[in-house]
Amino acid sequence: MILVDLHLHSTFSDGSLTPEQLAAQGKKRGISVMSLTDHDTTAGLPSFMAACSRLNVRAVPGVELSADYPTTMHILGYRLDYTHPRLAVTLESVRKARDWRNEEMCRNLRKLGFDITLEEVEAEAAGDVVARPHMAKVMVRKGYVQDVASAFSRYLGNSGPAYAQRERLSPEECISLIRETGGVAVLAHPVQTADNYAEIRLVAGKLKEWGLWGMECISAKHSAEQIFQYLSIASGLGLFPTAGSDYHGSSSLSAAMGIAVPEDLLPWARLGVTL
Repeated sequence: MILVDLHLHSTFSDGSLTPEQLAAQGKKRGISVMSLTDHDTTAGLPSFMAACSRLNVRAVPGVELSADYPTTMHILGYRLDYTHPRLAVTLESVRKARDWRNEEMCRNLRKLGFDITLEEVEAEAAGDVVARPHMAKVMVRKGYVQDVASAFSRYLGNSGPAYAQRERLSPEECISLIRETGGVAVLAHPVQTADNYAEIRLVAGKLKEWGLWGMECISAKHSAEQIFQYLSIASGLGLFPTAGSDYHGSSSLSAAMGIAVPEDLLPWARLGVTL
């Protein structure tokens, strides 16, 4: 068995650790393969890859894209060329749509009686990509809610009164972009897309037609039954099972970094690493 983690977030999106700190923590925990998969940005990858190289930790460049779907659907991209011009242009467009959403959500919070401005949220993000966790932190700091989880469950979640939808890439566009930039596409945390295994099988099957390579089956956030079912679905569809913690550090209720998996879980060379 080896420790791997193919789903990590840094301060460049909504994590609490810098890319260098993630690499150092991974080294300390004995993780063999790590991937930084920030939301809609690859800005942290150069420093992450360099830090992993210095520490002799195998690293896979990654990204997590939010797909336009009735429920949460995130597509992970691995071993993509993060200097590809189309990737940069597309992610910039995605971030602009998120900026509009951030402004709208701050307006919604003020309508609900919370004295919160976008400037305060941007200051909380300290120059990184502004996201809902930063709004939640401002709400906690101002005493409007007890913790980040409460902010999401009561106000900022997808069904919350402050939530605003934003333009996203379609699932097919997410997969196409990842493949065009040399990467492989993986469905992240299927438990967030559907709680019905039959539906997940149908969704993953359709994504496979568009070029999906794998499915995130193994996670501390999945129950033993879910892991078993996801592994079965992936096997039946010819998808590779991946493992990731969706680690955000102290910015949310985050699982610990690192997951024990069989050494032959994946064709690691396809992700650009050798064990």
